[in-house]
Amino acid sequence: MTVCGVELSGSDAVVCLLSLDRGQFSLPECRVRKLSLPRNHTREDLKQFQKAFAALMAEHGVTRVVIKERMPKGRFAGGAISFKMEAAIQLIADAGLEVRLLSPAVIKSTLAAKPLPVPFSETGLKVFQETAFIAAYVGQMTK
Repeated sequence: MTVCGVELSGSDAVVCLLSLDRGQFSLPECRVRKLSLPRNHTREDLKQFQKAFAALMAEHGVTRVVIKERMPKGRFAGGAISFKMEAAIQLIADAGLEVRLLSPAVIKSTLAAKPLPVPFSETGLKVFQETAFIAAYVGQMTK
């Protein structure tokens, strides 16, 4: 099963794909590291972002998308644009695509119970993909 971890930051959706097959993790080759929403944030821009995200998921056979949840208020609150992007991802009309939000508490407790099998620095991913990688890993560990 292939899971896509997503971190929404500003007008970017940072993605990381992670597969689990017979207990073995692998990072499928993916040319896209992040998808961006154009600065205008119009209805058409959101539809285009949603279409591009859905196409990427279909291209790689992703069955589950896990998004690191952002707080609606407070010091670490997410911006309005990232909530629009989250809604666009959640409303993808593909029946085979499950979208889940992971709270920071779930991520922390899962990592405490089942630590990462390999240090992030050895994955070959870009530094800005670390949160998306952790979300994908926790998404694989929590069914």
